[in-house]
Parts: sequence; structure tokens; C-alpha cells
Amino acid sequence: MKKPAPTYVPDNAVQEQRSGPEDAIPALGTTLTNSVHQRLEAEIAAGLLPPGRRLDEQEIAQRFGVSRTPVREAFRLLAADELVELRGRQGAAVRSIGVHTLIEMFQVMGELEGLCARLAARRISPEQVTRLEEAHAWLKDQAGAGPDAFYEANQQFHEIIYEASCNVFLAGQTRKLRNKVAAYRRRVTRMPGRIEDTIREHEEVMAAILGHDAEAAHRAMRAHLSLLGDDLLDFIAAFE
Repeated sequence: MKKPAPTYVPDNAVQEQRSGPEDAIPALGTTLTNSVHQRLEAEIAAGLLPPGRRLDEQEIAQRFGVSRTPVREAFRLLAADELVELRGRQGAAVRSIGVHTLIEMFQVMGELEGLCARLAARRISPEQVTRLEEAHAWLKDQAGAGPDAFYEANQQFHEIIYEASCNVFLAGQTRKLRNKVAAYRRRVTRMPGRIEDTIREHEEVMAAILGHDAEAAHRAMRAHLSLLGDDLLDFIAAFE
């Protein structure tokens, strides 16, 4: 019997209580605007709303069971986070990122995640060690389940490292940038051989963290997030 996925809920996850349709917006101590914002942010990060997709204000309001006002305000919040573009009378659309800007964002992402790994190597708790090992085992189990399932397992591994850094501000900034490039990171996961490379690179990151080697952890994580050599050329070719 296959072991169930390790459970981890990131700090910015929406806590929901299902009492109606699956897409209904819950109201648990948060405003409708924030609920819509969080749901749309999650859909963008999951690739359900891909770059360039026009966002229909009325359709989203009907789908979430709210008026158009919180949807409009959520669009403004997403635009402030650079996840959505507001196009005046043309409405809103999920932001597309040019390839050169995207490469720069991956470079910064590597440094942020590298710092998370560096701090985690110094601060990780025994309980977090166990969860990190379980997350990596689950990642390997998902290698044959397809890129989307593998990507979600990959997210859990990284989330535990964010938490183990014991730096809430750093973790929050890392998540924000991760959400901006999430749709494109999914594309990287679909590149030939990338799943096998990810498993190997995670093992290097995990070994450095569990060995409390902060410098090696930073270096391994930065390399894991970097697009270098043939990987970069393949990514550009697929992107264009």
C-alpha cells in the first residue's frame, strides 16, 4: 500500500470550509476580496489560468458566488503583485513574462531559495528533518505520475525548507516570486529528463541541509534553480 502524501499547509494557504459548491468562496475571518484574490492567485500558480489568459470579471464573480466588486478589487491586488495586467477597457489578463525577464527572475529565485536552504541547514528541527525526508520520498513516488503531480510534490519539499529557514519574511518573499514564475517553472518540469535531474538535485540539497553544511546547501539549491548551459537553451527554444 503506497504511503499517502505528506501533508503541509503553507502560511499563505486559504483555509476553506466546504458547505456549498466546490468553487464557492468561504468566509473564515477574511474579506471576500482577499478570498477571491487568494483563490485566483492559487489558480495562476497552478497553471489553471495561464499567462495571457483574459480574466472575465462577470464569469469569475458567478463562479465564486460573489458580486463583481470584490473580483475587481482582487484584480487590483493581483496587479500590485505583478500577476495580472489591467488593460483599461479591455479588462484584466494574467501577466505574461518575456524570456529575458524570466531568466533574471529565475536567477533571483535561486538566490532566495539558496538563502532559505542556507538558513535551514543551521536551524532545521528534528521534526522538520523527518518531514523533509518524507517529502523527498513522496517526490520520488510521484516521478511516474506525470509532471503536474510531480510539481506539486516538489512544492511540498521546497515549502518545508522555507519553514525550516525560520525567517518568515524571507519565506514570504520567496513564495511571492515563486508564484510569479510558477507557470513557467511548470514548463521546466516538462522538459525531457528534468524529473530525474530534480530528484538528484533535491538529494544534494537535502544531504547538505541534514549535514548542517550551510554553504553547500546554498550552492546546491542555487544550482537547482538555475537554468544553465543546454537547459537554458532548451528552455528558450520551448518558450519561444
